[in-house]
Amino acid sequence: MSIITLDYENQLWDIGQIPAGVDEAGRGPLAGPVVAASVILSKENPIEGLNDSKLLTPQKRSLLYDIISEKSVSIAVGIVENDEIDQINILQSTIKAMEHSILGLTVKPDLVYIDGNRPTTLEISQQTIVKGDTKCQSIAAASIIAKVTRDRIMEKLHEKYPQYGFLKHKGYPTKAHYEAIKMYGPSPIHRLSFNGVSKN
Repeated sequence: MSIITLDYENQLWDIGQIPAGVDEAGRGPLAGPVVAASVILSKENPIEGLNDSKLLTPQKRSLLYDIISEKSVSIAVGIVENDEIDQINILQSTIKAMEHSILGLTVKPDLVYIDGNRPTTLEISQQTIVKGDTKCQSIAAASIIAKVTRDRIMEKLHEKYPQYGFLKHKGYPTKAHYEAIKMYGPSPIHRLSFNGVSKN
């Protein structure tokens, strides 16, 4: 696993500016919300082991979630639920969740680094970075916060809808998940606009 440097953050810290990182979790699932997080790391309290949340074990993600929460200057989360995803589509929902998270920060960043290639509609300085969660520590931290937050939401929803197996697949499209939809029909938290999810 390659080490992610603080090169992006240092560009701003060196001129007295504040960077933030933004990432999302849950674009691909058939059920549940899309969750975005924004994180402003502390220059004085660096965090070891930050990486793309998908490359970390659930235990490591959970540990880093607590460390990021404790050491960061500011963290905020944005959530868009499945019914709104059906109304405005997943891309618009992802951007909306990101915007909510950026606006939720208690400290205003001078520049926002966003994972991927889609900027938000906010009137702020922003830079998109493709595969940013493997290149920029702020984005990696945001990916961990978003992923852990969403996983915990899906674990809670599993208690309400145990027949779908959310505990295991977190709503992502697996064979077992498709079979459960076929058997029980979609739940109130399924994304009806997604392929393979239908009331028929």
